[in-house]
This record gives sequence, structure tokens and C-alpha cells, in this order.
Amino acid sequence: MRCPFCGEADSQVKDSRPSDDGSAIRRRRFCPQCSQRFTTIERVQLRELVVVKADQRRVAFDRDKLARSVRIALRKRPVDDERIERIVNGIVRQLEASGEAEIASKDIGELVMDTLKEVDAVAYVRFASVYRDFQETGDFRNFLGAMDPSK
Repeated sequence: MRCPFCGEADSQVKDSRPSDDGSAIRRRRFCPQCSQRFTTIERVQLRELVVVKADQRRVAFDRDKLARSVRIALRKRPVDDERIERIVNGIVRQLEASGEAEIASKDIGELVMDTLKEVDAVAYVRFASVYRDFQETGDFRNFLGAMDPSK
């Protein structure tokens, strides 16, 4: 593994641990060139996923982009980092298990919304407001009205 600090091609693994849910391995590494320490994470990747955007462009699936979106929606909510990681892992596993190599961005967004709806209502509304491109307060009102089962 290349050192992110000095670019040295070889680093040494000092410690390896499985993640709490067993879906990844965290490795603490040491660079003999610059003496810096850093962590890498290994995950199983079942297949290369391709995201089909609304304009039909195809881009490689980016797990980090998905994780960022979920973290932003859950910012300042009572959900710890470990649970967020499990949420992201679950979404990725569902995408990989679909059997499709190409997945519409719309389907990914809907899957994230369904997941967030079960985890935190505020995060669900936050994500929906960006994903569905709310432009005015009426968009929020309509969305919240559709969410409320008593109406």
C-alpha cells in the first residue's frame, strides 16, 4: 500500500482487526520512509457497480459518495458512526445482491430514502429535500403531509 504522506510504495501492516459487523478489515500501517501511521479499510466487493444517471451517463458506483450523503442527512441526529457504517454497508449489500451491474441513480436514491425513513424521520426529510429538489416551503408541506398517516 502506497503511503499517503510521502508516496513510498511499501508500507508495513502493524495491526489488523475486523470491523464490528465483520464486513471489513481495518489495518493500521506504518511507513518506514517517513515514519507516519495511517489506517486502511478492506471490504469485499461482489461486483463492479455502474450508476446510470438521469441523463443516461454511466459512472462507477462510489461508496464514499453514498456514505457522505447518508452522513449529511444524519448530521446532528442521535445516530452514531458505527450505525451509519452499518446503514451504508446494508445499502451497498442490497445493491450488490440485486444481481444488476447497472443501477439507476433513481433506484439508489429511493433505497436510501426507504432506509432513512426507518432510521430517523428528520434525516429522511433532509435527504428527500435534496434528492427530490424541493424549491419552496410548499414542497416540504406536501411531502410531510404525504408522510403523516393521520391525514
